[in-house]
Amino acid sequence: MNKSKKEEKRSDYTLIFAFLINILLSIFQIIGGILSGSLSLIADALHNFSDAITIGLGLFARIIGRRPADKIRSFGYKRAEMIAAFINVISLIIIGFFLIYEAILRFIEPSVISGKLVIIVASIALIVDLATTIITAYLSRESTNMKVVYLHNLTDTLASVAVIIGGFFILKYDMYWIDTFLTLLIALYILIQSFLLTPDILNFFMDGTPKGINIDQIKKKIEEIDLVVDMHDIHVWGIDEEQKALEAHVIVEVSELNEVEKLKYQIKEILDKSFNISHSTLEFEPNLNLK
Repeated sequence: MNKSKKEEKRSDYTLIFAFLINILLSIFQIIGGILSGSLSLIADALHNFSDAITIGLGLFARIIGRRPADKIRSFGYKRAEMIAAFINVISLIIIGFFLIYEAILRFIEPSVISGKLVIIVASIALIVDLATTIITAYLSRESTNMKVVYLHNLTDTLASVAVIIGGFFILKYDMYWIDTFLTLLIALYILIQSFLLTPDILNFFMDGTPKGINIDQIKKKIEEIDLVVDMHDIHVWGIDEEQKALEAHVIVEVSELNEVEKLKYQIKEILDKSFNISHSTLEFEPNLNLK
């Protein structure tokens, strides 16, 4: 998605705002969690803090990613966003396991929790979480980087809702165990969502074939062109999340250089229009089986 400089700047300022309010909210929730004795509130605070770090790292990667290509990074710096996405997913996984560990300890040694204070703090947190979730939801369409940032904020919104529900049951029915139970649910949700995103990110860094690209279909489509005998040694990878690249060998039945140029143009056009592959390197070979 191409955006104007003005839109990009507006998005950056919005992310800075989301970063600052998440930092303030985290401090507020940690104090509230300590005073109330609520583990789920502290869990939510840690997640909020991770949201702030995620937003900050995501914003930094967006800015770096806009740098033009140079002699050192000939394809540009857009992969910085995927690096940020990977770091943020790892942080989510660490937080998820840490929360499970803390919840198990709390099951072993339960403590009294102030349900009223939990509800007040979590309600304020929910307002902030909703605001940052709406902000990042719009930007999540741009990249995996922003998608992970959005996931951080979405799970935090759900966590705040869970904490409020837990506070109500504690206040109304003295069900202190529900705080620990909800912490486990939050942790499991974080881990599930993180593990769902991880394969695509790892595939990108392994220069794997991008999702939605079928090499057999490419081979079949190109071999349907007149004078193309075979296409082999096909490699497709992502330069960044938007641009895909291909290199391949093409065996052709031509004898004139101008015929090769025509075929090259035709193949590149098909790759671009049919498979959204904008960068292709083709090596043409004569059909040695010709008599």
